[in-house]
Amino acid sequence: MAAELKIVRTPAETALTEAWGAARNALPGAGKVAELRARAFDVFKAGGLPHRRVEAYKYTDLRALIREAKPLAAAPAKAALDAAAAIIAGLPDFGGPRAVLVNGFFAESLSRLDKVAGLRVRSLADALAAEGDAILSRLSGIADDKVDPQLALNAAFMRDGVVIEVADGAELAQPVTILAISTEAVTIVSRSLVVIGNGAKATIVEQHAGVDGIAYQANHAVELTVGDKAELKHFKVQVEGDQALHLATLSAVIGANVDIQTTAVTVGAGIARQQFFVTLNGEDSKLAIRNAAMLRTRQHSDNTLVVDHVAPGSESREVFKTVLDDESKGVFQGRIMVKPEAQKTDGRMMSRAVMLVDGPEMNNKPELEIFADDVACAHGATVSALEQNSLFYLMSRGIPRAEAETLLIASFVGEVFDTIEDAAIRAAFEARAAAWLAARKG
Repeated sequence: MAAELKIVRTPAETALTEAWGAARNALPGAGKVAELRARAFDVFKAGGLPHRRVEAYKYTDLRALIREAKPLAAAPAKAALDAAAAIIAGLPDFGGPRAVLVNGFFAESLSRLDKVAGLRVRSLADALAAEGDAILSRLSGIADDKVDPQLALNAAFMRDGVVIEVADGAELAQPVTILAISTEAVTIVSRSLVVIGNGAKATIVEQHAGVDGIAYQANHAVELTVGDKAELKHFKVQVEGDQALHLATLSAVIGANVDIQTTAVTVGAGIARQQFFVTLNGEDSKLAIRNAAMLRTRQHSDNTLVVDHVAPGSESREVFKTVLDDESKGVFQGRIMVKPEAQKTDGRMMSRAVMLVDGPEMNNKPELEIFADDVACAHGATVSALEQNSLFYLMSRGIPRAEAETLLIASFVGEVFDTIEDAAIRAAFEARAAAWLAARKG
């Protein structure tokens, strides 16, 4: 008689299971929302935290990296709100409406909900309470919960977030900012929904920040639904605390004749994993994903993406740049998928990494999965040291080595920042890179 196979749970998996049992009845949303949560947690329960034998997590083994699960965050008290206000004071302010999440909870007292024509901003908890089951049809990436464990865990525990709706034809003059601030050693879960109407134009800025020395664990998800003939510029600045775990998912479903750009800079968190699931559902749409990661000490940063071309004539560009110092580790996994009906697709993906010393590690795995015959698709990846001829040229002009390296690194990541048209946002990205470089020089 064959021995019964017994699944051994790690302390973190056991703690998450206990947290689910204690919290499930208090989480917002009933009916189909509650059913969704239960199904999502069943995904986690069946497989546990994803590990290296799960292909998408081959280079970021969360079962090994997450030794313990922090307790679920509670609604922020005054001390947490005060700490968050202090952090916000040090972040750039781009004007316009601002929605603040403190430890995953919508903080109205710190938010700036200006009344703007064609714009509605509210908390996810309020939307779940008011709309119940109806909100599920607007969470476009919800079907992915059954296949991706990181997003499934988010769906099970999501308690609050931001819902941003831009009406058809609206053109927002100022960016809408989402500030996700973390202040305590807890598990933080948020899910936000951004709906851009047909023919609308908007800019969304995410800023993620926390306190150094505090080992919090964050799992954020943002859902983008972009209507036909819309234009969206999305930016993300990640400056989490040095002991933080930052898990993030960006899901997007894009209509026809859409122009969407998303640009990010990553300098924070001890462990960071950003995953993108983008579906180009409509014809003749353009997508650009750009990311610059600057890593030091033993930081680990993973960018994993799937771009799915479903309709004909769409274009996608993915450019990821990584700077690695000390003993840091970078990961890039990208897959462009082209369905049989997506003829005339033009998709190009590139990962470039620069290692400043001998200690870091970079893992690249770009892929193409093409089922159409009239396409122009390509991918590539490079890993190198700083270009020695350029370094010698600068030093021969009397520039000290450290300053010469700084100029070359700034130029390397600057190719990502130069695509940002908004001067204030571009300056914020450049300031983060400059601060990283100054700390290295020191």
